[in-house]
Amino acid sequence: MVLFFIAAISVYIFIEPYLVKINEVIISDPDIPDAFEGKKIVFVSDIHFGFNYSSQRLERLVKKINNLQPDLILLGGDYIEKKANLAGPCFTVLKNLAAPLGVYGVLGNHDYWESEQTVMTAMGNAGIQNIDNLAFWLNINGEKIKVGGIGDLWESKQDLNPTVADVSPDDFVILVSHNPEYTEEIKNNKIDLVLSGHHHGGQVNLFGLWTFFMRTNYGTKYRSGIIQTDFTKTLVSNGIGTTLLPIRFMARPEINEIVLKQN
Repeated sequence: MVLFFIAAISVYIFIEPYLVKINEVIISDPDIPDAFEGKKIVFVSDIHFGFNYSSQRLERLVKKINNLQPDLILLGGDYIEKKANLAGPCFTVLKNLAAPLGVYGVLGNHDYWESEQTVMTAMGNAGIQNIDNLAFWLNINGEKIKVGGIGDLWESKQDLNPTVADVSPDDFVILVSHNPEYTEEIKNNKIDLVLSGHHHGGQVNLFGLWTFFMRTNYGTKYRSGIIQTDFTKTLVSNGIGTTLLPIRFMARPEINEIVLKQN
């Protein structure tokens, strides 16, 4: 029986990376304007396109995202794995993402390791707006929210000023940060929601108590899910792909479907 269980787990860890789930999250906040009530944001992170994540899988992912009919798509970085020349083929597929309010994304540490400029160029060619240390107001019928991004915590500088400089306490502000541990640097109440990935939900973990792949200064605090701090709320995605080994256990890949609601 024990040998059967071990054999089953040994097979399953190679299956779980294909079991992409839709994780629906309702974000309630009084700062959300009337025009954005019920609007849908899809957040996806950590694709790691390459040897362990093919064009065919990426095409299926894009179809899943578009079938959700999002109003806005945000991407959390780590688009490629190991080779800079994968950026072109990756974004050739990602350019098919469609949302009326646009597609925005930050870079992750793997994108910097392979080639920051190559990835940014491919993003631009695909019509995806890079928001590393940049921010944009999104407007519907004269009402607006702000979406900003921050440079990768490991491999870049972080400048929050473009996101917070011109916001008021009544504005709804979203920040995309590849690494969720940047949340610890936020010391004001101007950011309503942080969207992050990076840790893959631990990729291989036991009930969230022990993880094999996480390199972190905060234990399992930012492994996955919603984390409330004194200043903001952070949603940490399990991400899509894998790194090092093409395995997952108790950390299914996910598309985050976020619905905005007023309190």
